Amino acid sequence: MKEQIQVMISEDEVNARIAKIAAQISVDFQGEEILAIGILRGGVYFCTELTKRITVPVILDFMEASSYGSATESSGTVHITKDLIEDIAGKNVIVVEDIIDTGRTLRLLLDNLRARGPKCLKLCTLLDKPERRVVEVAVDYNGFVVPNKFVIGYGMDYEQRYRNLPYIGVIEDA
Repeated sequence: MKEQIQVMISEDEVNARIAKIAAQISVDFQGEEILAIGILRGGVYFCTELTKRITVPVILDFMEASSYGSATESSGTVHITKDLIEDIAGKNVIVVEDIIDTGRTLRLLLDNLRARGPKCLKLCTLLDKPERRVVEVAVDYNGFVVPNKFVIGYGMDYEQRYRNLPYIGVIEDA
């Protein structure tokens, strides 16, 4: 059975919202430098598009973490599978994520980063699914609030496919 994809958020809408978020970050950090941490793998598309629109100096780094391992429920411990190259102590840090749903892994990751002594730690996400939230996380920059549907595109995948779609879509049964 071939998947049918319905566009939820168009490429133009995504690009316009990213530009607005970048403009707000540029105002909030005017005269300062930021370190943007893209969360792999899904966050890479959003992170690169966002950072190229920010007008203040940006250092870019990436991180990959999991609290699931091979299980379907969070273990409660974050496992960093790719750590930062940059030292974040004393820096303005913005974590850039593709989507926040339960908040479990992200909360643990933010706690880990906070312990490294950044000047400030902000969270930016392209998509937010508050209906799925199990652990509360404060989102500083939010692209879109979306319903509890399985979304693909713009970095988000289904079995490692569809990350490269330039829009946010939903797979529907054919």
